[in-house]
Amino acid sequence: MKFTAMKKAVALTGAMAMLVGMAACGNTSSNDNAGSSNDGGKTEILVWSWDSTLPRTVEGFEAENPDIKVTVTNAGTNKDEYTALTNAIEAGSGAPDLVQIEYYALPEYQIREQIMDMSEFGADKFSDFYTPGTWSSVNLNGGVYALPMDSGPMAWFYNKEVFDKAGVNADEIKTWDQFYEAAKKIRATGSYITSDSGDAGFFDSMTWLAGAQPFETSKDGTEVSINLASDDKVATFVDFWQKLIDEDLIDTKTVGWSDDWNKGLNDGSIASLLTGAWMPYNLLSGAPDGEGKWRIAQMPTADGSTTNSENGGSSLALVKTDDKAKAEAAYKFAEYACHNAEGIKTRVDGGAFPADNDTLSSDEFLNMTALTDSDGNAHEYFGGQKFNEALAEAAANVSTGYKFLPFEVYARGVYADDAGAAYTDKSITLKDGIAAWEKNLKDFAEQQGYTVK
Repeated sequence: MKFTAMKKAVALTGAMAMLVGMAACGNTSSNDNAGSSNDGGKTEILVWSWDSTLPRTVEGFEAENPDIKVTVTNAGTNKDEYTALTNAIEAGSGAPDLVQIEYYALPEYQIREQIMDMSEFGADKFSDFYTPGTWSSVNLNGGVYALPMDSGPMAWFYNKEVFDKAGVNADEIKTWDQFYEAAKKIRATGSYITSDSGDAGFFDSMTWLAGAQPFETSKDGTEVSINLASDDKVATFVDFWQKLIDEDLIDTKTVGWSDDWNKGLNDGSIASLLTGAWMPYNLLSGAPDGEGKWRIAQMPTADGSTTNSENGGSSLALVKTDDKAKAEAAYKFAEYACHNAEGIKTRVDGGAFPADNDTLSSDEFLNMTALTDSDGNAHEYFGGQKFNEALAEAAANVSTGYKFLPFEVYARGVYADDAGAAYTDKSITLKDGIAAWEKNLKDFAEQQGYTVK
């Protein structure tokens, strides 16, 4: 089967810039948002999204809902959109009716009461429809504050040609200790087993994978707990990664998503990635010479147990409004794009990795062996492997319970400032860097009026 995939326009580097001032557009009130409620009897809604597959669902939705007109606008990718969204809401003008928000950033808007609980529209009945990881990410403080668009369960993408040369069988590696031994063998060939120059999103995913729970926010949003230094599961990952850094077993100099990074993936000098399930087409476009060489395995874990975490993924959330007609129209579109079978298929055919159990268990999806580029050419990039079988298994294994901070965008933006030097400066340990990051986060929380515990 062919997997038609267009490159996802989702930036997945972990370092996020601190929210800064940006002029808000429009002149309507925040409760009226930016769409109009009447255009020849139609309700108009404005959707902000950088995802390239979402606009493809508009035609099908409008055919089924001729009384609703949908405009999808790219207001910027992740941090740029969040800056515009926050400023528009706070200025009381220019906010969209529906907005794409990554899972890690969703709590910020829920705590500030800037997005709506979709339970009133029936979203609370969808618990069995979505994967555990994505469903838990949109369930916040007893409400459903978004519908999952896609998901990013972690998986191990590896260059089998390099691994074979090193005598490493990825399918036999279940623990981090085994990963460490494999890293030494890979390094002996001249390649690195993977790269990490200081990615906050990756740090979150790996500590989640280890079972850490360093962050907690009270239900009323007034108290936060930040316990990176005292969480023994955080220490499990930090100690493991420090050993790899100390022994030059991972590439810490090549920045993710840079040209040099793609070059390393292409020539095999970076031999594997621990990353989200959205990666296949990015490999096809960024490392074309790897075609036929790469495979996918399950994530090694600290103790070899079967568990997983998420890395990336987005949702669609309703911006708070008093205009019931627009809220209902915007919810209908969100449900079509994220819950309706045709809407989901349109997005998956365009390259989105699904968040729903029906797609993840369908024969059509699971039997895919080829990626299809934008010119219609099929590529068995993973050597004929039914790659979605591995990725669906990864999605089913995601644990729930990990919490993000109510200012996670800021937290990721300053991670490199506090911990980044530990990846390249031997005089600074990752433990020291994480301690500095924790202090920064606690100071920031207090400045924002939170009680820090």
